[in-house]
Amino acid sequence: MNWVSPIKDAKTLANFETALKNVDIKYYIMFKIGVGTGLQLQDILQLKVKDVNKKEEITVRIGARQMPTVFRVPEELQTVIAEFIRGKAPEEYLIRGHLSSEAPLTREQAYRVFRSAGRAVGLNSIGAQTMRKTFAWNYYQKTGDIYYLQKLFNHASPSITYRYIGEKPNLEHSLKKLTKEENERCQKQLKETGSERIQAIRQFLDAMEQQLVKEPVSAEYCGQADSVLTEMEALIEEFQKLS
Repeated sequence: MNWVSPIKDAKTLANFETALKNVDIKYYIMFKIGVGTGLQLQDILQLKVKDVNKKEEITVRIGARQMPTVFRVPEELQTVIAEFIRGKAPEEYLIRGHLSSEAPLTREQAYRVFRSAGRAVGLNSIGAQTMRKTFAWNYYQKTGDIYYLQKLFNHASPSITYRYIGEKPNLEHSLKKLTKEENERCQKQLKETGSERIQAIRQFLDAMEQQLVKEPVSAEYCGQADSVLTEMEALIEEFQKLS
């Protein structure tokens, strides 16, 4: 499976949206909802007209525990949706597969159209996650708030979210928790597991040190080790500034 990246270039994004619109307006609307809210493709395909009509937020249930998660709908996107649903019945699926069918568009068909439109504008790495990653990357560029995205996507840690959007962690931002609740959560977690985590890091560094003094040690390993140490040194430096 190819790695899917966010669309970071505004012109390329506009060209891709135009390509979708040229296939059918419903694909353009589907994509605009994804890049505007962060909703996953499968959740968008299950939306009915009543779920989005005059809505500033869309709530879906995520994961095995069916936890309700709220996705904001920007005002500009609300206007686009309102135009698209004009005259449609409230119980009708927002993105239908065929006009002659009441069923929603299938994930497979959406993916085929995404791939075709992507190739038309020179994007060869397009998938179901393209919308969500593009939303997340744009949101992070505007706000720097990785913690909102982490919570929205139900990721276990900010590092997972950084990898998801293809960004290197902002060390200063990572060291400053944004809410009282987040700091208190970390306080409780570190009281329970802090010593074990520090010991695991210490063992990792001891093993790296032993590997580096061995002969021969590959250039590839040295390059990877240097990257790890550089990141750690920068993080420690920022931490000391805050202490």
